[in-house]
Amino acid sequence: MDSLAAGFWGAFFGTATLMLLASLAVFLRSHRRVALTSGLSAVVSAAFVVAYLGWLPVEGAVEARVLAHVAIVAATTLALMLLSLLGLLRQAGVVRRLVAGLAALGAAAIGAGWLLDPGQALALSSVVAVGVGSAMLVVALRSALRGDRLAWTTVSGVSFMLVALAGLSWIALDRSVAWPVHAVSAIAGMAYLSVMALALWTRYSYLLELAEVMAHGPSYDPVTRMRSHSETGQLVGDVFFRRDAEARPIGVLAICLSNLYALENLHGRAAFNHALFVCAGRLRRCVPQTVEMGRLGDDGFLLLVRTTSDMKELRALARHIRDRLVRPVSLSTSSAPGRLEAGGTAWVAELGIGVLATSTGVRPSQAVTTARAMARTAWTYPSRLAFYDAQAGQIAELTTQPGSLVPGV
Repeated sequence: MDSLAAGFWGAFFGTATLMLLASLAVFLRSHRRVALTSGLSAVVSAAFVVAYLGWLPVEGAVEARVLAHVAIVAATTLALMLLSLLGLLRQAGVVRRLVAGLAALGAAAIGAGWLLDPGQALALSSVVAVGVGSAMLVVALRSALRGDRLAWTTVSGVSFMLVALAGLSWIALDRSVAWPVHAVSAIAGMAYLSVMALALWTRYSYLLELAEVMAHGPSYDPVTRMRSHSETGQLVGDVFFRRDAEARPIGVLAICLSNLYALENLHGRAAFNHALFVCAGRLRRCVPQTVEMGRLGDDGFLLLVRTTSDMKELRALARHIRDRLVRPVSLSTSSAPGRLEAGGTAWVAELGIGVLATSTGVRPSQAVTTARAMARTAWTYPSRLAFYDAQAGQIAELTTQPGSLVPGV
């Protein structure tokens, strides 16, 4: 294999490795079916390529026999994962019939291969693998025509897989093929993995949102993907009114956006919702999992830090949130599906963050009201951070200088 071909296959294995690492991350989030499908797609595809490129420690007739078996096993495994991705393996009876059918087809192909010489057995297995892939293409196309948007992604993915499979079969039957065959096969393989990763991510995102909906029910806010106003009130009550528990230290952060309504007046409700969606997404990504979050009115968010009321930690968290939320964003001003990604206007969030170190012994309404008042007062401070100065008996600016809690800058 020349250097050009090796470079293309190196890129393929890099793509497979990234997909495998992503599946491990998904597995740690407990979505094991999605992780298993993603991981197996990467591992099976990489193993298939390794075998068909002739990198196994066997040669000649033995290698042809091994490749014949690898082709059948890989084709049936990828077919089952594709059917699972399309949601066709939800009923136990259907699963048993499909697994039995694919197993019978694989056994028949392998058995017939042993009646032929090794080269013919390899050719037969490659034809069967292409046939299974073509059948999966038809299944995905039928699902797509019935209205399954995810199926259109799998149609393109299976198409790339068939191109890669045809190229690898040619390489396995003729080791002297030119480097363009390797290049086309490797690019098709990378495209297949990328498209399947996109389809699996779509499925994974759906499961994440479904989990939130099932956890919060009607109180789930689809715009911010957080607790709605009523659910936030329930959260505050649960945190502050735990029975049989002494007063515990707690941190309360209120975030208020001052220019959301101006944005709505200038560019409409679609831009307002887009800005709220972006801010909520940034907030979810930068806040530790130990922090509880929810909506606070139409223009803000409430954060409860159960683990600490230390002002240094709360200040560091507030600074981190501020730095993430004030990054510029290009907003869509139209709710039309075709123009959602067309940036109609540049926008920067004008926000204030109120930082309150308190305990669960105070009234929850007082804690939330105080934090929100501090957040609105923080609009006038250069640092956009405010806290309650007990010595002065008033709201003051929370300095951003490390190691100092002196009001003002």
